[in-house]
Amino acid sequence: MEGTEVRKLTELEDRHWWYRERRHLLDRAVDGIVPGDALDIGAAGGGNTRVLLRRGWRASALEYGQEGAEVCHERGIAVLRADATRLPLAAASLDLVVAFDVLEHIEDDKAAAAGVFDALRPGGTFLVAVPADPKLWSEHDVAVDHVRRYTRPELLDLLRGAGFEIASVRSWMVLLRPAVALRRRASSGSDLDDPPAWMNAVLGGIVALERWLPVGKLPGVSLLVTARRPA
Repeated sequence: MEGTEVRKLTELEDRHWWYRERRHLLDRAVDGIVPGDALDIGAAGGGNTRVLLRRGWRASALEYGQEGAEVCHERGIAVLRADATRLPLAAASLDLVVAFDVLEHIEDDKAAAAGVFDALRPGGTFLVAVPADPKLWSEHDVAVDHVRRYTRPELLDLLRGAGFEIASVRSWMVLLRPAVALRRRASSGSDLDDPPAWMNAVLGGIVALERWLPVGKLPGVSLLVTARRPA
């Protein structure tokens, strides 16, 4: 992600409906897990890292680009600057790795998944979010440097191939998928924007409904997976 996009994201993420609901998903995913050592890969502005810190995790961010690393440092977040396919960590040193909207940026996603597996302790958890469905590919994906969008079988095969057991998988942004698909047809660049307050509230309310509705098996805009290294 370009430095200007990282700065833009950082300015938006505290109030933007998409980032706010994604933080809720992470908060819910770690509920009940005893805090330990965690790494947030591709942390950008560090919004998800701060969720982990508030939960009591010894969490650090990992950023490939200089701008993202600087933003995390400015926000008081411990940050490593490194390639996600070559994690600068000892084997079996982490209890949790978060990679929300990261794997789709990496050409060698198999190396990234294998590296995370090696870095996790037995029984450790890998939380993954990726953009779903190649049919939704658009200029937005190009603008934010996506290499691919995943189908559900492709993502699960990737994780199982690295050695992970799948604890759960679900679609996200199912209710908004028709609107996203329509917008992406006319997309000429990144959809990262700052909507008016009323629209931010409406979109946030719609996506939050998925917390209670049984829509996780239907086609969505993103996929969320909880995977674990076997104990």
